[in-house]
Amino acid sequence: METGLSRKPIVLVGLPGSGKSTVARLAAATLGAPCADLDEAVAAVAGKTVSRIFAEDGERAFRTLEKTLGEEALRGPPAVVATGGGYMEDPERRRAVLAAGLVIYLATSPAVAAQRVRGTAGRPLLDGLEAEVRLRELLARRDSGYREAAVTVTTDSLSSHEVAAAVVKLARERGGW
Repeated sequence: METGLSRKPIVLVGLPGSGKSTVARLAAATLGAPCADLDEAVAAVAGKTVSRIFAEDGERAFRTLEKTLGEEALRGPPAVVATGGGYMEDPERRRAVLAAGLVIYLATSPAVAAQRVRGTAGRPLLDGLEAEVRLRELLARRDSGYREAAVTVTTDSLSSHEVAAAVVKLARERGGW
């Protein structure tokens, strides 16, 4: 039987609207693991929403804090970690997360991701633009980093619970859970 010491953090990556936060909470609950949502953690530490951080301090300030909190999450007790959509863009961050955890790419088409984020607040990189167009741009820029994940789960035709079940299965098969 595996012990907690051999468990790898489960790290979810993907576009905004891919379900990272929702799936992380569901999978963590099933695994009896902590859930670390980096967007929520950044907002809590900064004392303001992600949108306000972007507007007042800029994306660089957000990414710096996100990196610090991501490193802390990977060093702490094994958890299910929901990253921000741009987490895998930085090569140094990407190498660190790939070495430390089981990285799972929640692949979602820009059209489906746009439907999921429609009407939600707190998505600064989607503000002021047609969401699907912006998500296509983000995917073009980020896809190579996402594709470095150990495994890909295509989410377009799955519910959050089905994606979480797939993540739990992968955590047990490949992450020592």
